Amino acid sequence: MSFNDPLSDMIARIKNAAMRKRSKVSTPASKLRGRVLDVLQDEGYIRGYALVEEPGKHPEFEIELKYFDGEPVIAEIRRISTPGRRVYSSIKDLKPVKNGLGISILSTPKGVMSDNAARDSNVGGEVLCRVY
Repeated sequence: MSFNDPLSDMIARIKNAAMRKRSKVSTPASKLRGRVLDVLQDEGYIRGYALVEEPGKHPEFEIELKYFDGEPVIAEIRRISTPGRRVYSSIKDLKPVKNGLGISILSTPKGVMSDNAARDSNVGGEVLCRVY
């Protein structure tokens, strides 16, 4: 299966699984997806994820979604920068998401990180997605 935008594919899988109240969802593994999942786990939006490798198959991440009072913790996750339209932001131009209740995930020269970590490191970069 070939994807033009693997990160958008993962975001769509997470949104669809959350709408159906699934506890787990799987997505093909890649370095970028792993780094974005690390940020989601550090910020408390998912329980965790694990790399599942089966012989003869492409490795996959199995993501455990998090729920609070029966509702998904990830109310909305949206891709900002796409392959056809890259969106970059300096740290001074990066606005808080939902008055600080959400996060932006950035790809910076120091790695993939949340907007709060980027402010602490004083680096800007490509805005991959927003979560709230």
